[in-house]
Amino acid sequence: MTSQYSCNTGSGYSLCRRLIAGISMTVLAGMASSAFAQGYPAKPVRFVVTFLAGGPADIISRLAAMKLTEAWKQQVIVDNRAGANGIVGTEFVARSAPDGYTMLYVNTSFTINASLYPKLPFDSIKDFTPVTPMGANPALLVVSNSVPATTLRELIALARAKPGSLSFGSSGVGSPSHLSMELLKTMANIDMLHVPYKGAAAVTSDMLAGQIQITLSSISAVLPLSRAGKLRALAVTSAQRWPAIPDVPTISEAGLPGYEQTNWHGISMPAGAAAPIVQKVNADMTKIAQTADYRDRLDTYGVGPLWMPPAQFADFVKKDIETWAKVVKSSGAKPES
Repeated sequence: MTSQYSCNTGSGYSLCRRLIAGISMTVLAGMASSAFAQGYPAKPVRFVVTFLAGGPADIISRLAAMKLTEAWKQQVIVDNRAGANGIVGTEFVARSAPDGYTMLYVNTSFTINASLYPKLPFDSIKDFTPVTPMGANPALLVVSNSVPATTLRELIALARAKPGSLSFGSSGVGSPSHLSMELLKTMANIDMLHVPYKGAAAVTSDMLAGQIQITLSSISAVLPLSRAGKLRALAVTSAQRWPAIPDVPTISEAGLPGYEQTNWHGISMPAGAAAPIVQKVNADMTKIAQTADYRDRLDTYGVGPLWMPPAQFADFVKKDIETWAKVVKSSGAKPES
C-alpha cells in the first residue's frame, strides 16, 4: 500500500518538515539532558530532611550526604525542615525546581501520610520522582518484664484472654510504630490499648517504668535494653532474621505468617527531574550502599543497605502507599491535631 503523503510536494512536504523538526527537537533535548547529567552536580545540592536534627532520619541522611559529597566533589547540604510529621519539608520540595539541586528525604512516614491526612498540599505520587533508596531497618517487638509472655504466641494468647488489658506505646498517631502494631493487631485478631507519645524515647522510658507493656521500636533503641535484661525481645518485623540478633525470630516465624514491615529511607526529587540525573544519583548511591564503610555505619543504627533502580523504587513507593492506606482505614487512625 502506498503512503497517503509524499515528502516531495504539497501537504506531505509540510508534514515531513514538522515531523523532522519535532524529531530534531527531541534528539537535541535528549542530548542536552545527557550533557547536563554528565556535568551534574555543578554546584551544591540541597538535601531536605523532613525531621529534626539528631534523629535516625537525620543521621542516615547526613551519612548519605557525606558519601555523595565525596563522590561528586560538590557539597550536599542537609537542610532540616521539620514540622507536621514531615509535611512542611515535603511541600517545600514539591514546589522546588526539578533541576536536581533539591532532593527530599523520604521514608515510611511519607507513604503513610498519603492516606493518614485527608488533604495534603501536594500529591504524594504525581508531585515527586522517586530516585533511590538509602537503607531500611526493621523494628523489634519488645515487652516489659512484667508481661508473662516469652514468645509472640504467648503474647497473642494473653491479649485474647484479656482484651484491652495490654497497652502499647508508639512515637505518635499514624507513626510507623503505631500502624505496624495496628497491622499486627489485625492479623492476630487481638485488642490492645494504643498510647501515643511525642517520640520513641518517651515510650522506652514509660516501658521501663511499667506504665505500658509493649512497643515496636528500632533495634538500635531497644536492643541494648533487651540485652541488659530490662526489656524482653520477642520478634523482629523483617522478612528474615536480623544478622545482629539471629536468635530472635521474625514475627512471621513467631506466629503471624506473612507479617513483614520495614522502615525504609530514600531520596526523591520534584516531579519532572531529568531521567539522566535521576539515574546518576541512583547509580552513585547504589555504589555507596555496597561499600563496607557505609554498611558498617548503617549497622551501628540497626539499618541495612537497600538498593534498586529508579523505576523499581517508584513501584515500591506506590505499593507502600497502597499498603498503608489499608492499615490506616482499618485502624481508623486520624492525624494528631
